[in-house]
Amino acid sequence: MVESCRSQVIYSGMPVLLPQLSRREFLKRAALAAAAAGLAPSCYAWLLDKPRDERLFVFFSDTHVAADAAQVFNGVNMADHMAACVNELLAWPVAPALVIISGDLAFRMGEAGDYERFGRLIEPVRAVAPVHLMLGNHDQRRHFWDAFPQDAATVDAIPQKQAAVFSSGRVNWFLLDSLNHTNITMGKLGWAQLDWLDAALAARPGQPALIVCHHNLDQDFDIMGLEDTRALAGVLERRPQVKAFIYGHTHNWHVALHKSGAQLVNLPPTGYVFVPGRPSGWVRAALRDDGMEVELRCLDRKHPEHGQVKQLAWR
Repeated sequence: MVESCRSQVIYSGMPVLLPQLSRREFLKRAALAAAAAGLAPSCYAWLLDKPRDERLFVFFSDTHVAADAAQVFNGVNMADHMAACVNELLAWPVAPALVIISGDLAFRMGEAGDYERFGRLIEPVRAVAPVHLMLGNHDQRRHFWDAFPQDAATVDAIPQKQAAVFSSGRVNWFLLDSLNHTNITMGKLGWAQLDWLDAALAARPGQPALIVCHHNLDQDFDIMGLEDTRALAGVLERRPQVKAFIYGHTHNWHVALHKSGAQLVNLPPTGYVFVPGRPSGWVRAALRDDGMEVELRCLDRKHPEHGQVKQLAWR
């Protein structure tokens, strides 16, 4: 078990985690960044003294960052969108316990340069919180691991999968790896990961559990989400401590209730939307003993759903 820097989040298993930077290391990196930007290093130092809210978690999803910072897709510059989300998070008055990025970090094929650009964009966040990285269908496992060599590890019982379980006091978090084949839409957990999840939940029956995954449950069992939807839905139904399933992939902010009683939270994309008019941005989540408050933070402040708050009650 490892306690993350300046946080009460306790890990077991082997997640891909970018630890929060120490004051010394961050100021060293900030000085280099400031010099490149023609700024004073002191403009970054205030980030290190933010008060922390241990109930607060932040979600980014579907960043789709390309190696070329000028890359545009669906009318969106993904690097600019991610930088805007990072800047708003850094301006938030309190630091979160953890930032979770739920997959599709890279643009299309998960090229090495995509992860280099992504790493640069996410680094300022490491001044205020650890960052947990997950994989989606546009990620490439080997390039991802090569980009973060000191942080990449796999759970031994799940070959080639990047799953994790950790406790944040009020809840247990289970982060799943649904990447099956790069640039193939459908995802898959696989029986080894599903067995691991079921056993890990069985070993932790007394505390609420939140599951985070890149792919969605396929309600109509089409070809868009998890190939093993039925198997995961079975876990939700027989493990009542699972209170919410949080996912991305569909690029569509939405909150609903699964037939099991678990909350379904579909994260918005940080990058581009599929349907014009839908919001892009990030999500702030605040835990309560009996539920969770989620707030949509839109990149377009004039979007009718910007600042929308949903109060989720645990079953």
